[in-house]
Amino acid sequence: MIHFKAIGKIMGALMFLIGVLMLPAASISWIYGENSVPIMASAAISLFIGMIFFFSFAKYDQLIRKREGYLVVAISWLIMTIFGMLPFLLSAEITSISDALFETVSGLTTTGASILTDIEGMPKGLLFWRSMTQWIGGLGIIVLTVAIFPLLGIGGSELFVAESPGPTSDKVHPRISETAKRLWYVYVGLTVAAALLYWVGGMTFYDAVNHSLTTLATGGFSTKNASMAFYDSAFIQYVAVIFMFLAGTNFTLIYFGSVGKFSRILKSDEFKAYTGAVILLTLIVFAGIMINSETGTELAFRNAAFQVVSLITTTGYVTDDYTQYGMGITFICFMLLFLGGSAGSTAGSIKFVRHVVFLKNSWLEFKRIVHPRAIVPLIINGEMVSGRIINNIMNFLLIYLSTFVIGSLVISLLGYDFATSLGSVATCLGNVGPAIGKVGPVDNFAFFSPAAKVVLSFLMLLGRLELFTILILFTPFFWRAN
Repeated sequence: MIHFKAIGKIMGALMFLIGVLMLPAASISWIYGENSVPIMASAAISLFIGMIFFFSFAKYDQLIRKREGYLVVAISWLIMTIFGMLPFLLSAEITSISDALFETVSGLTTTGASILTDIEGMPKGLLFWRSMTQWIGGLGIIVLTVAIFPLLGIGGSELFVAESPGPTSDKVHPRISETAKRLWYVYVGLTVAAALLYWVGGMTFYDAVNHSLTTLATGGFSTKNASMAFYDSAFIQYVAVIFMFLAGTNFTLIYFGSVGKFSRILKSDEFKAYTGAVILLTLIVFAGIMINSETGTELAFRNAAFQVVSLITTTGYVTDDYTQYGMGITFICFMLLFLGGSAGSTAGSIKFVRHVVFLKNSWLEFKRIVHPRAIVPLIINGEMVSGRIINNIMNFLLIYLSTFVIGSLVISLLGYDFATSLGSVATCLGNVGPAIGKVGPVDNFAFFSPAAKVVLSFLMLLGRLELFTILILFTPFFWRAN
């Protein structure tokens, strides 16, 4: 039997928290002389309903088991979406429910795809809330990775847990609160550092804070129509590259680095693969830009590094239109949508740890064929990976690619061309932002029909919550009584 009342108590606390987090955006509206009523009303609604839920179920303290865990994760993101839409709708800056749904889901899942055609014309308070949705979603996914996904057995997260001083793969460790606190310090500290450097580099304080929120969340929402291309500053763009790279790194490794435990970083196979891929792909794209354009060497390198890091970490900031450098570079950038950063980071998509496991296991399979009686273990970070985790990751990859194919088919059946269908599904499922076709780096998603926006919103949630967390709710045995 599922303990719905215990879930209701948690949801009440979440609604209350969302209301509190809206207050800074309302303050921004007031400071800039804008109408703060829509955001204040949204906060009041969230706070009021949250208190009703929390106190109605306050006496229920049943243990949250695995099945409740799946529901908590799924319902939490649904609740955040519903209440996150309110400031957009009540302000009438976005009047369509499908548009508000898309923009809010894109924010919370840190996708960065947008339906807004004039970002700079939006009220500053509302843009700040838009940035906050990404920062909230980025922090939320870290907490999920540490506290919830290992409990649910989400493939790849157990490997992240091996680096973490908190939970194990089958229970929430008593030190989970300490782990979450450390990661919170890292997340907030990096956000503040990025804001200060953006400010020093020439952004206004308001823009610096907004961009720091969306950089560390690997979200990519900007306060400018041209995204990071608006800032023709090598300093600002290199700062963005550095912090996007850090945001795509396992936050536990960043913590270990901050306390001098560099050996933990050096033994991480995922970090080595992540770093190596960024360097190699930057050089390839840099060479492609130099060959296919007359761009200067430094600018070509900066654009290559920026777009590679932005796409791999699923941030989605833009400084250049990579589709103008020929099909080869466009294809490479499209493939980057399927990489993702590290497990335990704010990045989306497949994640490097899964690619590492897949490639290593595939290579070892040749050895197993030649020596069928030999025991050939898969070693990651110096430790043997269990067969259950390998199987889970292989299933994840198959389901991910199947979802991409089915999603592309659905979008194409809704009337969109081949490249746009592939690009929109790949970027939404991977929580990236820009793609190919009519959703390239200088385009947006405003032209999609309401049905297509709902489908793409669902794909964003599906990808952000590691597929299984949502898909298992559609299975009949999940709802059967124990």
